[in-house]
Amino acid sequence: MKRINGTWFEFQHHNIPEGKYWNPICIHFSDEQWRQKIREVNSLGMKYVVLLCTALFDKAYFKTDIYPRFELAATDPLEAILDEADKCGMKIFMSAGFYGTWTETYNNMVSKEVEKRAFQAMDELFALYGHHDSFYGWYLPDEAWIGGYFNEDFMKFINAYTAHARTLKKGFTNLIAPYGTKDTIPDDKYVKQLESIDIDIIAYQDEVGVQKTTSLETPRFYEGLRKAHDKAGRSALWADMEVFKFEEKVYHSALLPAPIERIEGQLKAISPYVDEVLIYQYMGLMNQPGTTAFCGHPDSVKLYQDYKKLMNI
Repeated sequence: MKRINGTWFEFQHHNIPEGKYWNPICIHFSDEQWRQKIREVNSLGMKYVVLLCTALFDKAYFKTDIYPRFELAATDPLEAILDEADKCGMKIFMSAGFYGTWTETYNNMVSKEVEKRAFQAMDELFALYGHHDSFYGWYLPDEAWIGGYFNEDFMKFINAYTAHARTLKKGFTNLIAPYGTKDTIPDDKYVKQLESIDIDIIAYQDEVGVQKTTSLETPRFYEGLRKAHDKAGRSALWADMEVFKFEEKVYHSALLPAPIERIEGQLKAISPYVDEVLIYQYMGLMNQPGTTAFCGHPDSVKLYQDYKKLMNI
């Protein structure tokens, strides 16, 4: 069974009801508290951090004229997490979004205005933070549903953004995390699509947390994807494993930590087929006990301790 080797990370959760237990706390985090969260992630042996977004609700987490500054208590949270990740030997995927309304995924992919803002942001983010060893690559957060196959506009979007990323630094590693994993048709057509997408890592969402599937079903999906990726010989196959459950209605209520028994089942189900396991997410759902940077549901401490015990960390 593979260990969890990375997590998504955010300063504020984009879905307000879902972030009920940590958004009001994290907005007041100091730079040092953000550093503490990186150290916490590292304490579980995680190597990768995927930043969900660098702008949200038409406000930016860094100094730019694209949007006004998002009012956080921290002076420079991006510098804080990158510098701390340097010290911990970790790798951060910088987000290239959201430079359009986060719920309008398709429009964000095809809009030249959104692309212009995003490319400017990528340029500025690299100028500000590109000196950090932990600045590993880019995450494209405007994800698409795989309706059997990748949408052609989604593929064009990926290739355009990756091409721009490579103008900044050729060695960047770039990642997407599409949903609709259970709907993929990993046949020769899908293999040809994989061959034509210029992306280094595809971390497919396991969709257990959003109740679209279960760990009894996921092995079949990931086994098919493993065969397709091996045949294409291009993008690495990772998992975006959901460690949350909903307090009430799916997508319209708070995210809570899932029980360790469910998470263990998820890990066992996908481990034979994926190269790495990332989770959505440490923030708000796992907390190291006794820190000054607690955020999330009280059960998040239990999940941290249960996972540590499961993996003998």
